Amino acid sequence: MDFSALKNRSGKSSLDKLTQELSKLNTQSDSKGGDDRFWYPAVDKAGNGFAVIRFLPAPGEEDLPFIRMFEHGFKGPTGLWYIENSLTTIGKNDPVGELNSKLWNSTTDDESPARKQARAQKRKLNYICNIYIVNDQANPENNGKVKLFKFGKKIFDKLNEAMNPQFADEKPMNPFDMWEGANFKLKIRTVEGYRNYDKSEFADAAPLFDDDKKLEAVWKSEHLLQPFLSTDNFKSYEELKARLNKVLGLNEEGEITAPAAARQAAAARKPSPTEDDLPWQEPKAQRAAPAKTESSDDDDEDLAFFKKLAE
Repeated sequence: MDFSALKNRSGKSSLDKLTQELSKLNTQSDSKGGDDRFWYPAVDKAGNGFAVIRFLPAPGEEDLPFIRMFEHGFKGPTGLWYIENSLTTIGKNDPVGELNSKLWNSTTDDESPARKQARAQKRKLNYICNIYIVNDQANPENNGKVKLFKFGKKIFDKLNEAMNPQFADEKPMNPFDMWEGANFKLKIRTVEGYRNYDKSEFADAAPLFDDDKKLEAVWKSEHLLQPFLSTDNFKSYEELKARLNKVLGLNEEGEITAPAAARQAAAARKPSPTEDDLPWQEPKAQRAAPAKTESSDDDDEDLAFFKKLAE
């Protein structure tokens, strides 16, 4: 597809197609540490940050402007962390998902240690797309660059609301459109110890630039998304199973080998804060554990996933 074709498909038809795909996702990963293609908005000492970005259309011959990734991030009773892409992203069985299903189905008590462990180990949903950085307040050297952006449910809800407004006086907008989309004002706050994006909002709809040559240059600078869904970016089932056993203190037969005190502490622990909305996070290689984020109560999709398995 060339740039003129991209411009011709801008507007309602493009929005309709994207809305249909979002509907499929609603009814139904991840960057590697140190990948400088990704942008991580900075926050100050109080945990607050501000930036203006523009979501970009699908790159090259790809159909959608974003991809969906599932990952797991939790600490086991051994003190080790399990932070891996979930094979469920590419439609394959995943050892953590299988274990969580077993734990969930083992009881009907939502407050049982088994279901608490399943919640703590549940998969986290993230999205990856291309953005144009209009104004990075903390790091202005990023202004004018095209980067990959990883975000979670909270920001995705903002995109969905723009495409599917609740009120009759609101016009649907394709936020990924370079002509009829709008800049996104990303406002990060810390509320009661958790990251919060409620004040983030779209500006009025307007072209990113009035010059098509500039728009074409931006589009051609985008990074392909589908390679993230390649099997090369996922460890094999056997590798993930071995890592899971090591983190949980299990032998090859799935029998517990971790000390009793550690097992009891793991069973009693509360689910750790999720990583499903970490656009500010450092690459994995630079962080030891998941940062404190939005409350895990927002991850309704995964709770529904476990309940469905229990039916």
